[in-house]
Amino acid sequence: MSASVVVREYACLTTAPVAPDDLDCAQVSESAFDWLCELSARFNSNGAKLLQVQGRRSLKWDSYVGVLETPCGTRLEIVPKHHEEGDCLQKGRQLLRKLIQRALDLKAREASVAGLELFEAPLSEWVMAQFLAELDLLVKRGVRFDYQRVEEEQRFLRGQLNVVAQMRQRPGRQHYFQIRHDVFQPNRAENRLLKSALEQVAKSTRDANNWRLAAELRAMLGDLPASRQIDLDFRAWSTDRLMAHYQAIKPWCELILNQQMPLAVSGEWRGMSMLFPMEKLFERYVEGWLRNCLVPGAELITQGKGIAKSLCKQGSEPVFELKPDFLVDNDGRRWVLDAKWKRAGQGAEKKKEALREADFYQLFAYGHKYRVDEAQPVLALIYPRWKGLPDALPVFEFGEGLQLHVLPFDLDRDYLVGAQAMQLPLAQAIARAS
Repeated sequence: MSASVVVREYACLTTAPVAPDDLDCAQVSESAFDWLCELSARFNSNGAKLLQVQGRRSLKWDSYVGVLETPCGTRLEIVPKHHEEGDCLQKGRQLLRKLIQRALDLKAREASVAGLELFEAPLSEWVMAQFLAELDLLVKRGVRFDYQRVEEEQRFLRGQLNVVAQMRQRPGRQHYFQIRHDVFQPNRAENRLLKSALEQVAKSTRDANNWRLAAELRAMLGDLPASRQIDLDFRAWSTDRLMAHYQAIKPWCELILNQQMPLAVSGEWRGMSMLFPMEKLFERYVEGWLRNCLVPGAELITQGKGIAKSLCKQGSEPVFELKPDFLVDNDGRRWVLDAKWKRAGQGAEKKKEALREADFYQLFAYGHKYRVDEAQPVLALIYPRWKGLPDALPVFEFGEGLQLHVLPFDLDRDYLVGAQAMQLPLAQAIARAS
């Protein structure tokens, strides 16, 4: 029997009865509990930490969000632990959708009131609804056909005679023609992947509207085969001008077919599962915000742009790699920024007492390794804003002009508190807001 369980990051999962509607503690079945233990062991073997086993009847979830479906039918939904007041579940779902859209550069079709029907739906239903809406639009615009080369044996001549194969005909079969010809059909990599994703949605959805639209689209695409080699077909996905109208649906297709999961759920069972580490989602969100808000001429450099340096060297070998989240260069000045998904100031009378010493050592090393013409960079630690950290903290002095700013990022209003004080080169409207 299928069941839905909704929790937040760091929640406790147990087989014992618990209070209803508690986002920090939930009951799961014995079969789901055992499967989660096996899944945790596979994650640990890959160097990732999904959850902690606490005794024989309790699990503690880590900082992963999204949806996980077990073979027994339990659908586990994990939302960010960020809001503490009001409808935390609804706000958590809204925040998670916003973070994923920015992280994966997705464009959601929610332009009307009718499009907000799934506002309170789990993440998986929202993703499936977006995929179905894009697929419905694509089918109305027209599925792309392509010529496929067919080689076969027929009693009549069609297309081109395969001379070599014809000469190798066995005696008594000279009346058959070995021919090759092209067939104009929709059997191409992109359409096969769409069919596979559609079949997954039709099998997984529990929403009546999603199921109805999926059934209609399955009837329209009934002659299409599903993909047998998903990885190869994704690599063959064309990006030419004639396939431009397919680009909007590709990220949703990747999500459904588990191609954009930061850590895929390995094993035979995949289900409708999407897991994201909150640290990466928050980092990607801040990156997208900076990219949109920096003044023209300012350069944003991220981890993927070859900015890594080493803390020291042993002979000629670099030791201990340093890789800040973001560098911002503008007019000969540099800002070094690190985004941390944690609650700075939690449970402390003085906010600085709750900050991690290791983070300060890390930024101190960045300050010495990422100078520009011997000029000291401006350092900043960026945390999510919450009631324990509503404003930027007083500046921390490392000496010799090296300063560290601790700034909260408001995820509800989309601005970085205190950015103006550290003279980050943002557009004027953004700077005034912060």
